[in-house]
Amino acid sequence: MSEDVTQVGFAHVLPSLPYAENALAPVISAGTMGFHYGKHHKGYVDNLNKMIAGTEYADWTLARLVCGTVGKIEKSAFFNNAAQAWNHAFFWRSMKPEGGGLPSGRLMVLIGKSFGTFDKFKEAFLAAAVAQFGSGWVWLVQEGDGLKIVKTSNADTPVAHGQTALLTCDVWEHAYYLDYQNRRKDFVQAFLDHLANWEFAASQLK
Repeated sequence: MSEDVTQVGFAHVLPSLPYAENALAPVISAGTMGFHYGKHHKGYVDNLNKMIAGTEYADWTLARLVCGTVGKIEKSAFFNNAAQAWNHAFFWRSMKPEGGGLPSGRLMVLIGKSFGTFDKFKEAFLAAAVAQFGSGWVWLVQEGDGLKIVKTSNADTPVAHGQTALLTCDVWEHAYYLDYQNRRKDFVQAFLDHLANWEFAASQLK
C-alpha cells in the first residue's frame, strides 16, 4: 500500500497537488479544487494530526493507520480521517489535465478480460458511481489477475480490505456540487472522458 500523505517526524503533511488548482478546468473548476483540496483534504490531515498526538498512533504511517483501525468502532474517527487523507491523495493522482481516452498495454488487456470491452467497463463504472447511495467513492481495483469495480461508503477504501486500488472517483457531493449541482452522472462521465489518468492506474498494477 503506497504512502500518499508524506510524514515529517510524527506529523502527516498534506501532499502537493500534481497540477495547478485550475488545471482540470472546465471539467473541475479552480473553485471546486480550492475547496476540495484546500479545505476538505487539508481538514482530514489536520484532524488526523491532532487526534494522533500523544497516542500510540503518533508514529504510525498513514497506511498502517488505515489498515490498523478499519472495522474498529471505537477507532472510527482515526480510520475516517486517515482513510480520507489517503483516498483524496489517490484521487488527485487518478486525474490529469487532458486525461481520459484509452488505457494501453497490460491495463487495457486486463480491462478487456474483466469487462469485455472498454465501453462496457465505462458503463459499469458509471453505473456503480450513480448507484452509490450518499457519500462515497467508486474504484477500479485489482484482485489477483482480474479487475473489478467496487464502491465504498463514506471514508471506506478498498486498500483497507486487501484490494489494490488502480483508479478512483470521489462521489461525495463536495467533489462536484459547485460545478454540476446534483448531476453526479455528468460529473463521473466527464471524469472518465477527460480526466482519468490511465498511466497512473497502470503504474499501480501488481
